[in-house]
Amino acid sequence: MYRCGLVSVTYRALSHREVIDLAADAGLSCIEWGSDVHAPACDAERLADIVAYSRERGIECCSYGTYFRLGLQPLDELVPYIAAARLLGTDVLRIWAGNKNYTDMTEVERAALIDEARRAAALAAREGIVLCLEWHTQTMTNCLDGALALIESVDSPALRLYWQPSQYRPFAHNLAEARRVAPYVVNLHVFAWELASGKLIRQALSDGREAWTQYLACFDGTQHALLEFVPDDDPALLSREAATLRALIKEEPK
Repeated sequence: MYRCGLVSVTYRALSHREVIDLAADAGLSCIEWGSDVHAPACDAERLADIVAYSRERGIECCSYGTYFRLGLQPLDELVPYIAAARLLGTDVLRIWAGNKNYTDMTEVERAALIDEARRAAALAAREGIVLCLEWHTQTMTNCLDGALALIESVDSPALRLYWQPSQYRPFAHNLAEARRVAPYVVNLHVFAWELASGKLIRQALSDGREAWTQYLACFDGTQHALLEFVPDDDPALLSREAATLRALIKEEPK
């Protein structure tokens, strides 16, 4: 069964304790902590307080969301992120696959990034960590072909994927991608955005209920379903969005 959680970067303006309180009060069970604001890898005191206060409020860490980019940073820079993930109590580390879309990369660039991903997966396997590639524009995993090229070429249980629908592609396209990559996906980023007149508009998750019902059916339920970027970044809306997500997966409040 899916477990419902929150991506901490949804509320970058709030403190880590405020994020924990919001998640707990909304009946969520876990948080993906971002390394950029709330949980810097270099701040052991902050990480320890996140762990202690999360335990007090009954919240777990399901993943550590970093901004490490394969191919742009040396693999040695993964080491402090791995240590931070361990302190937070998770073995899932989110990273990014370069800084170019798959179709913008040359064959040489693709091969180099795959080779780097293979080395990163070997390091992660030794450390008992699973590296999960963000599904995002301006990375090699911005589309199905790029994601499969990386995952299937490396062929390691220590390298897996996140998934989220693309706001720039039609529902049918996103659904087909979800079905194809489902065996490799660890976490889902859940939101409802609409592209209108070239502008992205954040919607209530209830507006995306039909689409997300079908997206969620593509996966086996072992993933974490993590709310990300609620309308207007409004903390007051989290309980409503969490209730919609729980209804989608038929989960009782925590």
